[in-house]
Amino acid sequence: QVQLVESGGGLVQAGGSLRLSCAASGRTFSSYAMGWFRQAPGKEREFVAGINWIGIRTYYVDSVKGRFTISRDNAKNTVYLQMNSLKPEDTAVYYCNVVSDYNDYTALDSWGQGTQITVSS
Repeated sequence: QVQLVESGGGLVQAGGSLRLSCAASGRTFSSYAMGWFRQAPGKEREFVAGINWIGIRTYYVDSVKGRFTISRDNAKNTVYLQMNSLKPEDTAVYYCNVVSDYNDYTALDSWGQGTQITVSS
């Protein structure tokens, strides 16, 4: 099992940017696809972006295409989510997890504490 620690959240105005990080330990990180998820109040957790083990294949939900970029550094056991042109509807707690494949929302490990993103209008 992998331990996941998300960071980088905060309060930002609409149109702003944030970069999230997810540090993983306890598993051979570079062997697995990783994904970012988010959960807004009163809503189910949503798969936002995924990246394959080597970082050359990515997936994005339609609502974030062209604004968010997922990347990874296997030497640092870290996956990132660069979020640009943020909108109030991006407000949520963001989580990372190991996924079955870069375009598959099946999470394979326990959830971390997440990091809160709040976008003000």
